[in-house]
Amino acid sequence: MGSRNKKRIVLPSRPEPPTVERILEDVSRAHPSDPVFSVLRETSPDEKGGSGKTELERKYLLSRRFLELNEHLEGARGDLLLRREELQAVGEALDQSMKGVKGEAL
Repeated sequence: MGSRNKKRIVLPSRPEPPTVERILEDVSRAHPSDPVFSVLRETSPDEKGGSGKTELERKYLLSRRFLELNEHLEGARGDLLLRREELQAVGEALDQSMKGVKGEAL
């Protein structure tokens, strides 16, 4: 009953995407200290004293390395869980064996 009485909310239409000219105008008006441009200009010297890699490249390589290490750790975690289960099973078998030996000794 109540759903028929509700008015539909009409959302405003989306704005038109900017034109290429507008984008170029925005880029040309951007201040040189704009974070987008400053990231592209930052460089760090490489180990050999060459031209160096941009800070952006360095961050990309670090993030790739992080993801590789994370995958490696996930695999190691799975291995450790399996080993833990095996050790628990062996521990339970050992407990049963010890109870059997104690029972025979009495």
